[in-house]
This record gives sequence, C-alpha cells and structure tokens, in this order.
Amino acid sequence: MNHPNPNPDPNPDPDPDRTTGLDAGGGVPPGETPPAESSMPGAGPQETHNPPTGWAKAPLALIMLVVAAVAALFIAFAVLRLL
Repeated sequence: MNHPNPNPDPNPDPDPDRTTGLDAGGGVPPGETPPAESSMPGAGPQETHNPPTGWAKAPLALIMLVVAAVAALFIAFAVLRLL
C-alpha cells in the first residue's frame, strides 16, 4: 500500500526564508540560542542539608572481606592444581 508523501518538498533542510533566527549566511544571531552551561551555575537552590560523606566503615570492610575471600579461593585453587 503506497502512502503519499505528506511533505511535497523532499529537502529536509529548513527554508531560510520562513525560518526565524537565521542570518543570511546560515548563522544564528546573538540572543537566539540558549545560554551555555557555565552561565547557569546558580540556577538551583544551594543544597546544604545533605553534604557528601565518605564510605561507611562497615560496608567497606565487608567488601574488602569478600574480595579477600575470593582471592584466597583462587590462590588455593592454583596451589591445589600444581600439586
């Protein structure tokens, strides 16, 4: 089933005669673009109620214990394989 092309102009580029914000050379005049990221550092509220903290000691110790157990398992497997 053929569907007719709803756009009679196959060119996907915007028509500069009908597009706002384009200069004659294709550039954009000042004020037509949004501000850059660095110009918006204070846009949100200052977050002071949830300051970042480091890792808690218990989870870090648990992770280290699991890593040590896995390493010991691989070392024991390698030693038993050599015998």
